[in-house]
Amino acid sequence: MRILITQPKPESDKSPYFELSRKYGVSLDFQPFIQLDPIPAKEFRKQKIDIQAHSAVILTSRNAIDHFFRTCEEMRVAVSQDTKYFCITEAVALYLQKFILYRKRKVFYGADGSNKSLFDVINKHKSNEKFLYVCSENQQDSEITGWLKSNGCDFSLAFMYRTVSRDVKELLTANEFDVICFFTPSGVKSLFDNRPDFRQNGTVIGAFGSNTSKAVEESGLELGIKAPQPQAPSMVSALDQFLAATFKKK
Repeated sequence: MRILITQPKPESDKSPYFELSRKYGVSLDFQPFIQLDPIPAKEFRKQKIDIQAHSAVILTSRNAIDHFFRTCEEMRVAVSQDTKYFCITEAVALYLQKFILYRKRKVFYGADGSNKSLFDVINKHKSNEKFLYVCSENQQDSEITGWLKSNGCDFSLAFMYRTVSRDVKELLTANEFDVICFFTPSGVKSLFDNRPDFRQNGTVIGAFGSNTSKAVEESGLELGIKAPQPQAPSMVSALDQFLAATFKKK
C-alpha cells in the first residue's frame, strides 16, 4: 500500500509516521502540495492595519507565527509584552518561544486542535480583547472568520502570506497512491490545479480539520479518513485506525 502525505517529510526518524510505516509495512511518500509566499510589508501596509492597536493575536500555524513576526520586523513594529496569543494547538503555542518570552498567562491554546476548542478559549476573553487574526489571503471566508463575526468579537483580518499551489504534476502522473492525506483546503485545490481531470477511482482520501474535510467533499471526492476526532486526534492516529481495519479485513 502506498500513502501520500501532502506535507514535508519529517526531519526526525522518530516521527510517528515512520513508526506507522514499519508497523504495517506500507510505503509513505511526503510532498507538500502548497507553498506560502510572504506578503511584503510594503504590500501589507495597503491593508491599513495598526498591529499595535490589537491586544491579542490568533495564530493557527507555525507559518502564521513566522509571518507575523517577520511582518512586525519589516515594519519596525515593536510587539507589546502584554500581547496575548491564542493558538490552535499547544505545539503551535510552544513555537512562540522562538520569538517571545513564553508566559502561560498570555499564551492560550485549544484543548484538542479543533476550531471549536480554540473558540472556547477565545470566548472567555472576547469582551476584553481586540484580536488580530493572522492568515493567508486565501482564508477570508474561513470558519474562524465566520465565528469571530457571529460572536461579536472585535477583530481584524491580517493577510501576511498567500498560499500558492506547487507543481506536483510529475508525482501525480508517475505514481498511483492508495491513500492521499490533505491538511488544508488549499492542498485540495492544488490537487485539481495540477490534475483537473483527477478521478478518485478507489483512492482513499484523508483530511485533517473541518475546513479541509469540507473542501474535499465540495470538490466531489469521497472522504474516507477524517481527523481530528475524539479517538483520532491526529492524522497519524486516524491512519493507524484505518490501516488496522484494512489489514484486519485481509
